Order: sequence, then structure tokens, then C-alpha cells
Amino acid sequence: MAIKALVVGGTGLVSTGIVQQLLARGARVSVFNRGLRSPSVAEGVQLIRGDRANAPDFARTFERERFDVVYDMICYTAEDAEASVGAFAGRCEQFVVCSSAVVYGPKMPSGVLIDEQAPLEPTSHWGKSKVACEQTLLRAAESGAFNLTIARLGHTYGPGDAMNDQQDNDGLAWDRVVRGLPVFCTGDGLGLWQATHRDDAAKFFAFAAMAPQTYGQTFNVMRDEILTWRDYYREVARALDTQAKLIFVPASWLIAQDSARFSFLAEVSQFHAAYSSAKAKLAVPEFRASIGLEAGARETFSDMRRRGVWNDSASDAAYEEMVHRALALGFGVELA
Repeated sequence: MAIKALVVGGTGLVSTGIVQQLLARGARVSVFNRGLRSPSVAEGVQLIRGDRANAPDFARTFERERFDVVYDMICYTAEDAEASVGAFAGRCEQFVVCSSAVVYGPKMPSGVLIDEQAPLEPTSHWGKSKVACEQTLLRAAESGAFNLTIARLGHTYGPGDAMNDQQDNDGLAWDRVVRGLPVFCTGDGLGLWQATHRDDAAKFFAFAAMAPQTYGQTFNVMRDEILTWRDYYREVARALDTQAKLIFVPASWLIAQDSARFSFLAEVSQFHAAYSSAKAKLAVPEFRASIGLEAGARETFSDMRRRGVWNDSASDAAYEEMVHRALALGFGVELA
């Protein structure tokens, strides 16, 4: 019998991949969102309109429904998690929440790779909020509300979004790379990073559905390949058929130039990010991250151009001014 699945969200980056993977498995798929994106649902998917921020309406929407598995892809706060408990306790066998590796915090363990047993010591607001989500849902699962599966994602990219560089997610840096202009990279460029294509991450979610070995468990869901930031810029620049020119500056210097713009660098990307997904691969054998960064970046850039969201770096005078400032201070330019 086909799995009956609900995706709360359903049209975002990873959600889109999950819906596609579930349909390929023959699942009956519904998505819950406000219906504002176009297209709001994939062909063959039922759209349930609503706003999860309105907890009473959210619960009433599902009071007569029951699903085999519910995926919450937009659970960002403890209040969101409480709303999901109110809506789905006793109405699904399995509840899968999309969490984040930021829950671990910036410390790198002696073994370098962070597994699911690492302590949760987030320093960012985002990380603390995700821990609160997990804890709220864990308490509900312990009381018998549903079987909980926690999936922690790292940097996930793909069609439907821009391509991250180390500091931004607006794509401007890659336009500079195409133009042969230098872009910033912090430290010596040897910080560790992982990048996982959304379709690879989606495999775990789709095939974890109704898999008892995933009940009551937490999983890191990332591609095994661990890159330095030098590697990352080199691979992504290859997808643009060029090389990246990098200006290596201290992270603290760059953050001081514009703390609001470089908040992601301050909270996340200046630190090592290297995680083990061995547990996820053991529990869900279908989960194998097979899409390489260069190929995935080519697909993402092609999608950005198709959607008309390629950003022109000529409009970013502030970045150019920072580049001139860095060069005047003696920071050099190197090829990735």
C-alpha cells in the first residue's frame, strides 16, 4: 500500500527534492503551505493551504487527517514545534523534522568529524532555536505522540536557490568570478566545509519514511566529501569554466567591515564544518550522496539563469570598496 505522506512546506529547496523522491517511490503526497509560490505544487501532489504560524487553524486543518509520515521542513522555533505537536500528535506514525548541524556549535572535536553523539553547544541564535525545536519534539515523542526522526542538514544547495560562497547566498561573488574579479576567502582557505546537493539529501528523507530503524533516532545527512574553502571555490569556479581569484583576509577583519552582511560568516562559515553521515547511510542504504560539487554547481547556475535571478556584481559597490581596502592593506590575490 502506498505511503501517505505530508510535507509541511513542500516548495523550498530540500522540500522540492523530497516531494520528487516520494513520488518516485509511489507515495501519495500532500504539501501544506500558503500556496504563494508558482508552481505551488508538483503534478500529482495535493496542496493543503494554510499558515502554520496560526497554530489553532493549523491543528484544525488536520484534526480529521491521518498520515503515515509527516515531514516538517519549516520548523524554526519552539513555538513551531509546539504547533506541529498540536497538529500531528496521534495523527501520524512517523514525524520527521528537518534540523541543522548548527546545533553542534563551532567546536571541532579531536576526531575532526562530528557525529550524532557530539554535545549540542550552539552559539548562534539559529542553532539555539533548532535545539529548542528538537527538544520540544523529543518530549512529545517520549509521551507517545509519534515516532520521531531528526535529520540534521549542513550546507545544502541546488536548483531553486542561489549558490553559496563562503560569506553570502546572493550569488554576487560568482558573477565576480565570471568577470575575473577577486573575491574574499577567510584565513588561509583551509577551513573545512561540506556541500550536499538537495537531491542527495532528499533521498534520506524519502527512504527514511516508515523505516522503523530510523524511529527515535537522529542523523547527520551530508555528502561524505569534505573540502577546504580553497577546494570549494576551485570546484565551483570550474562549473563556470574559469578559476576563482581569492583574497585571503582574517574573518574578524571582514566581519568588522559589515557585521550585518557577514553574519553567516560570523556565526557559521568561519568555523570548521565536517560531519559524519555513517549512521544515516547504515540506517537508510538508499541514501548515497552521488552528485559532485562541480556538476551540482553547473545545474544550480543554469537554474539561476533560467529563473532570471543571476545577480550582476556591478551593482555591489560596497563589496568592491572592501576589495580595494584589502588590497591597499597588503592582502594578496591567489588562484584557488
